[in-house]
Amino acid sequence: MLSWRCARLDELDARTLYAVLRLRSEVFVVEQACVYLDPDGQDLQAWHLLGLAEDGRLLAYARLLDGPKIGRVLTAPQARGQGQGRALMQQALAECARRWPGQAVSLQAQAYLQGFYASLGFAPVSAVYDEDGIPHIDMRQEVS
Repeated sequence: MLSWRCARLDELDARTLYAVLRLRSEVFVVEQACVYLDPDGQDLQAWHLLGLAEDGRLLAYARLLDGPKIGRVLTAPQARGQGQGRALMQQALAECARRWPGQAVSLQAQAYLQGFYASLGFAPVSAVYDEDGIPHIDMRQEVS
């Protein structure tokens, strides 16, 4: 079971920020072999959703942007297969509803995860396209 924290960049201490950037690099740059500049300037205005283990380790993360838009969704390799991805997305959607009530939520999904996001109420709004060598699709969850 993870505990959740949602904070602005300025509210994160240096060790927490380091854990976020390290885990994002581990997953997106190293594991997925995508060479790109992860700190892209959007972190400065984003909300950072952290899923923390009892011992304080960062095991799940998502970045929430105005729009609202959910991005940089990940679970740590050691936390996969335990339902943490679904828990992360449910928490991210709850945070979006709290911060941007009544607004549809968008995301750019890796195409192979389209079914997962569809199970959370997202529908495709684009064709599949290549981003950094990985097939992606834009999806949106309308407000009910």
